[in-house]
Amino acid sequence: MHSPFLHAPAGAAHDHAPDPRRRLLLSSLALLALTGCGPDAPKLHGMDLSGMPTGDFQLQDTSGQERRLADYRGHPVMLFFGFTQCPDICPTALTRAIEIKGLLGADADKLRILFITVDPERDTPEILRAYTQAFDPGFIGLRGTAEQTRAAAQSFKVFYQKVPTGSSYTMDHTALTYLIDAKGTLRAALRHQQTAEECAQDLRTLL
Repeated sequence: MHSPFLHAPAGAAHDHAPDPRRRLLLSSLALLALTGCGPDAPKLHGMDLSGMPTGDFQLQDTSGQERRLADYRGHPVMLFFGFTQCPDICPTALTRAIEIKGLLGADADKLRILFITVDPERDTPEILRAYTQAFDPGFIGLRGTAEQTRAAAQSFKVFYQKVPTGSSYTMDHTALTYLIDAKGTLRAALRHQQTAEECAQDLRTLL
C-alpha cells in the first residue's frame, strides 16, 4: 500500500526494493497516522500529530548562521523538506504557502516558513537563498552537511533518497508540511493534496 507520507517527484523510480531503514521509517509513519484519533482531537484536513515528539535540527540559514527550531519560538512555523531542482512538489508547496499567508491576513506576519533542503550537495547557500526568496523574501532556507541533513530528516520522520536520472539524479522525499505552534510543539502535518484554504483553516484551528 502506498504511504500517504511519501511522494516521489515526477520521473522518480517506484520499484526500489525497500531497505531496512525505509521499512523502519514506514512503521514509524504508520504510528503517526494513528495519532489524534481520539474524541477530543481537533477536526483537521491534515493529520493531527499532537502528542508526538517534536523534531529538531542543527542547520545553517543562507547567511551561514547556525539555526535550531528553538530560534523560531514565539512564532508558528510551517516546515517543509525539499530541494531546489524539485520539478513539481516543492514549487507547488511553496506557492501554496504564499496563498496561505494571504488567507491568514494580519496573522501572516507571525508565521515563519522554513524550507530544509535534502540536497545540500547541489543546494549551495546562494542557490537556496535565490530559490526561497523567489517565492517570498520572508521564506527561510536551511541547509547542513549530509550528516546534519540526515539527522534533521530522521528527527521529523522524513524519508528522502537520491534517484538516478541518466547522468544526474533527482530526490524522492516526503511531501508533508509540518505545523509547529509558537511554543515549539509539533501539532499537525499538511498533506500535499490540501488546498490553501484547507491549510489556512488548520492553522487557525491549531495555532
